[in-house]
Amino acid sequence: MLNWANQFSISVFLDNSEYTNHRYHTYECLLAVNPVFYISASEGDTLDTLHQRHILQPDWLFGHLNYDYKNQLFSKLPSSKQNKFSFPDLYFFCPQTVCYIAKEKDSLTIETLTSDADAIFDDILSASYESAVFLPSIAFTKRIQESAYLETIINLKEHIRNGDCYEINFCNEGFAENAIINPLHAFQKLQQLSPAPFAAYYRHRDQFLICSSPERYICKQQNKVISQPIKGTIKRGANQHEDEEFIHTLYDSGKDRAENVMIVDLVRNDLSRSCEVGSIDVEELFGIYSYPSVHQMISTVTGNLAENSPFTDVLRYSFPMGSMTGAPKLKVMQLIEQYELAKRELFAGAIGYITPAADFDFNVIIRSLFYNQQTRYLSYQTGGAITYDSIPQQEWEETLLKAFNLEKLFKS
Repeated sequence: MLNWANQFSISVFLDNSEYTNHRYHTYECLLAVNPVFYISASEGDTLDTLHQRHILQPDWLFGHLNYDYKNQLFSKLPSSKQNKFSFPDLYFFCPQTVCYIAKEKDSLTIETLTSDADAIFDDILSASYESAVFLPSIAFTKRIQESAYLETIINLKEHIRNGDCYEINFCNEGFAENAIINPLHAFQKLQQLSPAPFAAYYRHRDQFLICSSPERYICKQQNKVISQPIKGTIKRGANQHEDEEFIHTLYDSGKDRAENVMIVDLVRNDLSRSCEVGSIDVEELFGIYSYPSVHQMISTVTGNLAENSPFTDVLRYSFPMGSMTGAPKLKVMQLIEQYELAKRELFAGAIGYITPAADFDFNVIIRSLFYNQQTRYLSYQTGGAITYDSIPQQEWEETLLKAFNLEKLFKS
């Protein structure tokens, strides 16, 4: 499917990577290609345009929200840093063809606006398969070096001590210039190395997202809205005994619990702006989920969409996701703009789908590579939640842990 889809200048592949223990998944994977029409912030379109277009033509929509779409949602949030990529702040397209495998993994469905789904199926089966056998050796440079990073953490803790905020997500970029890679091969390798329940391969002309995200941003199933923020990370153990010790360490960590519950409270508040009064519920608090290189602490917050509210209100009042900002949201986004040296762009944004029935599912774009094929610029960003209890050196090491698999792809 991926090799067949790569012929199109715009395509999205979303993969659950067979994580059967994650609730609320509807599909094992989805593929969408070839826009029939699109909605783009570069054309002046907004979430209102998205909602109105879906009412007029209720069909599949696939696309993304850049982190910097926040500037349309909050009036006091300019972004002055340089764009390295050309992803519009908002972009959704109605695909000519959608292919999906349901979570039961017992069928492949092809929906197409062309005349023959069988022909598309035959084309997929006959598409030449390019095995990812080689990726170049690439060294990444940190945008903020260790000493400056540690100093910034101290400054952010001072903001917390002064009462400006009580948690802030601070990130750092790793980048490489003049990098020549095959993006599809990189995604295939990353899926082998670090499969994730919200993985994504996204081609937008000459811009590529190669994503192994473990985090759901927001999901809607009928009138139920689900958010599953991640806060709390620890590495995997060398053996089962050590692994279990790390799980207990993460679960019992007062710092990680404090980070997690702060964001749960923020998500509850965000969802209350689009959901029925009294419907907000924390279905799971401090759940521990395991991935190839890390354990994560994940909580689940749900609510019921208010009657007569457009589905886009869920996005409008919760974006950007609290797990990638901190709290209070407006102030920490101002501090992020002040202290981070790289523009986030698609990082810390979301990619996903909207169904004809206006259900949707979006991830949080983390653990991801971004590639500009035209300029040969390759980058990633990693970070973590800073609280008053944060230890600067441990925060630095957490960014390295989250970047490990992304850099490992390019080590000879």
